[in-house]
Amino acid sequence: MSRASQPSLGILGGGQLAQMLALAALPLGVRVTVLEPDPEAPARLCAAHLRAPYTDPAALEQLAACAAVTLEFENVPLPALSALHGRAPVRPGAEVLARSKHRVREKEALRAAGAETAPFVAIETAADLEGALDQVGGQGILKTSELGYDGKGQARVTTAEGLRAAWTELGAVPCVLEGLVLFERELSLAVARAPSGQVACGPLVENVHRAGILRSSVFPARVPAGTEVRARSLAAAVAEAWGLEGLLTLEFFQVAGGDLLVNEVAPRVHNSGHLTQNGGASSQFEAQVRAVLDWPLSDWRPLHPCAMVNVVGATDPDGQPLHPDWAGIDALDGTHVHLYHKAWRAGRKLGHVNLTAPDAETLQARLDKLLTLIP
Repeated sequence: MSRASQPSLGILGGGQLAQMLALAALPLGVRVTVLEPDPEAPARLCAAHLRAPYTDPAALEQLAACAAVTLEFENVPLPALSALHGRAPVRPGAEVLARSKHRVREKEALRAAGAETAPFVAIETAADLEGALDQVGGQGILKTSELGYDGKGQARVTTAEGLRAAWTELGAVPCVLEGLVLFERELSLAVARAPSGQVACGPLVENVHRAGILRSSVFPARVPAGTEVRARSLAAAVAEAWGLEGLLTLEFFQVAGGDLLVNEVAPRVHNSGHLTQNGGASSQFEAQVRAVLDWPLSDWRPLHPCAMVNVVGATDPDGQPLHPDWAGIDALDGTHVHLYHKAWRAGRKLGHVNLTAPDAETLQARLDKLLTLIP
């Protein structure tokens, strides 16, 4: 696809990920249109905004005029994908989305591609609860098969009675029971694959979660030798096996001995990859734009140590809002603030702060300080 033709990129969704995709596309000469019903969509500030339901025929017709369509979230209504089919390439495609939006299908497809996962049992009906906990090692996490994110739609269970109660609490909907994994660290790595078959990878990032929401990410990850090579190999294998066109992020558990288990997959840019915006190389957002438009790809591993801390709506013990110490953040060397132009709400992702440093030791010292400035 010629850059001189000033291609247009459509995005299903207009949140902060679409905003950052659009900001990465603009310097490349790519115009972006987002379909998003929220009138306050963050991406409206840097992209043409089709304010309509995702299934609106007129809006989908305008989106179909783009050279290609990508997405910022996986739970895209199937009628929207059907309406775009044959009119504009949607990358990643419906088959990848069908796997990644359903936890059981996702794990089955991961294993088929050669990746290991935690033990799991599909829970479709009440009858499936019988003996399920024993099959995964006696304790586990029950998750809804669809729609859960940032710790929502899941519960930790240690007894058969607790499992039954949790399934009822989650609405008695299809779920997956995953065995509890004793891991040493959480990691993630993104892979991009163009329709032409070219594959490139991002960095292996080490992650820390708090209350089910990503708190911080650090590059380089502190892992045993060979772990990043293994993660890249697994990511590339999944991308090939799934026929990926676009970008996919794999979240891993690194267990004792350095083995990797794939925990979850997101068919898009990911919160843990935000640090690539200021890492000195290209970003995950540019990688997704390039892959979707079938442009040349290269790895986007940062050139120097970097980190990311999420800014999430926080409250004090009395329920009153807590805000970051912005003056302190601005005074800390190496900080790069990225805000999403979203109204404050408890538990809502409002932005992130990237951090850079000349070496890992300096990065850790700055990160320790930054974590005290963001509640």
